[in-house]
Amino acid sequence: MDPDADEDAVSDLVAGALHGDSASWDRLVERFTPLVLSIVRRNRLPDAEAQDVVQTVWLRLVEHLGAIREPRALPGWIATTTRNECHHVTGGHRPVPSADLDAWGGPDDAAPGPDRDLLRGERHEALLAALAELPERQRELLLLLIEDPPLPYEEIGRRLGMPIGSIGPTRARAIARIRSHRAVQALLEV
Repeated sequence: MDPDADEDAVSDLVAGALHGDSASWDRLVERFTPLVLSIVRRNRLPDAEAQDVVQTVWLRLVEHLGAIREPRALPGWIATTTRNECHHVTGGHRPVPSADLDAWGGPDDAAPGPDRDLLRGERHEALLAALAELPERQRELLLLLIEDPPLPYEEIGRRLGMPIGSIGPTRARAIARIRSHRAVQALLEV
């Protein structure tokens, strides 16, 4: 069995949640909450409004879960729904750009402010969508690798129960999956 195989594929979780399996629903919420929160944070909503948006996104998913034809598109649906709810709560005002989204870099960074900020936001959301679809072991590894301050490989191996020699190859497979994710590929084709 592939140690990186994702035992909780999104399509299986959606099917389980549709059949009333609360564990499947909990895994969906656990997996995609970082995506929802990142979009909410980027819109700089006050805490009460941010919590309302998060709850509304999950309510909308409950209401529309049966209508989702392609479960693999769920991260995009969640991102769009979250943006729409933030837009609704803010009354249509533009979010304040966030400096913490400046991680991608590249030639488009010379673009004028709003275009650059929009592109950075799209890149950030694409990466979060790709990260959310990674097998849990790979996702956890990447999240540990970006800790600040950086964790030593010994600590990462201990936390994940993974030999130090497996960290690099597992990281490489995770990054390859992120690069091949349809949301990331769509941005690379622009």
